[in-house]
Amino acid sequence: MDLLNKLQWRYATKAMDPTRPVAQDKIDRIIEAARLAPTSSGLQPYEILVVKNPALRAQIREVAWNQAQVTDASHLLVFAAWDDYTPERINHMFDLTNEVRGFRNEGWEAYRQQLLSTYPGRGAQVNFEHAARQAYIGFGAAVIAAAFEEVDATPMEGFDPAAVDAILKLREQNLRSVVMLPLGYRKAEQDWLVNLPKVRRPLDQFVTEVN
Repeated sequence: MDLLNKLQWRYATKAMDPTRPVAQDKIDRIIEAARLAPTSSGLQPYEILVVKNPALRAQIREVAWNQAQVTDASHLLVFAAWDDYTPERINHMFDLTNEVRGFRNEGWEAYRQQLLSTYPGRGAQVNFEHAARQAYIGFGAAVIAAAFEEVDATPMEGFDPAAVDAILKLREQNLRSVVMLPLGYRKAEQDWLVNLPKVRRPLDQFVTEVN
């Protein structure tokens, strides 16, 4: 119930207080929640950039519909997906699994070969779109974790991804921006949304039981 109460409390904050920084331990736990999120085949095909540089954040704001949260928030997280599934990336994650678990499993190695024989050949755009969907799983975990920490957040797709990629030099890192998450504390007196009721479809319009 405590988590549900905090999810009721959260909303897409429209005005952030630039004078109130979020404690680093809270940021660390929010990012860790995203890191621990599940991904398809455990490949974890995305990264999180914590953009601290004020000049870069000002540039990003210009290509994000001038949304003030980009610069006023305490922290700006950019979720960037792999631009493709390459054999090197796939092998790295399988090798890491073997290293962490301390053994090699025949079934796991067969699964490695299955991915190597299918993923790279699907094409970069198909693979990026798949990786982007995985990034959203981690993004959702971060949004929930922020609510649990009572940190305000603004889920943000309203930006020019190609421009953000250029500002952060993501293409040189074989990454593409997907979604952003400014984190901070609401400036209630300037936020038109703060006191409005949360609107969600009733449960009977949202859930269908299939027996």
